[in-house]
Amino acid sequence: MQCPQCQHENLAGQKVCGECGARLTSACPSCGTSNPPTQKFCGECGTGLAQTDGTAKYGTPQSDTPKHLADKILTSRAALEGERKQVTVIFCDLVGSTALAERLGLERMHALLNQFFGLVLAEVHRYEGTINQFLGDGFMALFGAPLAHEDHARRGVLAALAMRQACAVGPSRLSRILEKK
Repeated sequence: MQCPQCQHENLAGQKVCGECGARLTSACPSCGTSNPPTQKFCGECGTGLAQTDGTAKYGTPQSDTPKHLADKILTSRAALEGERKQVTVIFCDLVGSTALAERLGLERMHALLNQFFGLVLAEVHRYEGTINQFLGDGFMALFGAPLAHEDHARRGVLAALAMRQACAVGPSRLSRILEKK
């Protein structure tokens, strides 16, 4: 089977590319049937399949945004049609994550990333920011788009401070994962 990402020819039946690590198949969330990652719908039951090529691809605001924010976005004419405006952008990244992953191992690093994203995305959404793009162990968040807010810069700063506080070393869930080294 040829990898859709790097074009490497893999042995039949492989689930992950031996060259680049991209997923070669994705299981249907409804029936569990294995499908090529390029398919948008399950070949067995027709259920929509999420993109799994290693990058986050979201077709609608509902897929990574809380319902109350997705509803606001979908009812905003300007958000759907597009417009030029000033926004506040936050880039958030785990520093030293490669070395940390080597120390923790895959399962614990995966758990750490899940906890990290859970904590920080809650703060982004609390201030009505939206996730524009996931970047490996980080993300880019927008404040003031697609939902317009006159105080988008203030919201971005408050979200950044809240994210830092949520991840502070101490009795947080993140530090408990790190302590189990």
